[in-house]
Amino acid sequence: MESLKRHTDYGNEGLTEAQAGGDPFALLASWIVDAEAADIFEPNAMVLSTVDADGAPSSRTVLLKGLEPSNIPGAGLEFVSNYLSHKGRALATHDRVSLVFPWYGLKRQVIVSGRAQRTDAITSDAFFDRRPHGARLAAIASDQSEPIASRDILDERMAALEEQYPEGEHIPRPEKWGAYRVIPDRFEFWAGRSKRFHDRIVFSRNETSAGWAIIRLQP
Repeated sequence: MESLKRHTDYGNEGLTEAQAGGDPFALLASWIVDAEAADIFEPNAMVLSTVDADGAPSSRTVLLKGLEPSNIPGAGLEFVSNYLSHKGRALATHDRVSLVFPWYGLKRQVIVSGRAQRTDAITSDAFFDRRPHGARLAAIASDQSEPIASRDILDERMAALEEQYPEGEHIPRPEKWGAYRVIPDRFEFWAGRSKRFHDRIVFSRNETSAGWAIIRLQP
């Protein structure tokens, strides 16, 4: 297979320590705003990587549903899932995760490392009730990650649920579905620069204080 030779210069916007500031949550929130302003498709999309009971890693894209301010105790990044899905079963065994925000169009990337835990039922209920009507039905109809004989079976399940819960009808959150909160201990902010001489700034949680240790990594 012929190797790809395409080269793109990343410019020199970069990321300085002054721009990064001292709060990784605030910097991440501002970069999400920038991604929204740049009309990036699904600006809150992030790649979630887990490790299952056999030690096998797996990755998939999920959507960031909540980002709490850093001054809230136990602040974290929230996403939702079927608890019985492949990722749900993996998280029940190993709670360490990695999250990647891949904003290629902005020449930016953020990697977050931490531990994922289920939120309380009230938080999960709130996220479920915010979903569009069809998305709530889909969460009930799908036994996520499980094999199924045909698409027709899924469509039949959805049709039955649409009849049971017409638009405007309250739909109870299924027990198999809920929210997770990732409590981060490391953020890495990457900003592309010319000549592949990129900027990488890492925030690591300081175990002896409430603050963050900030270091620059070589590209």
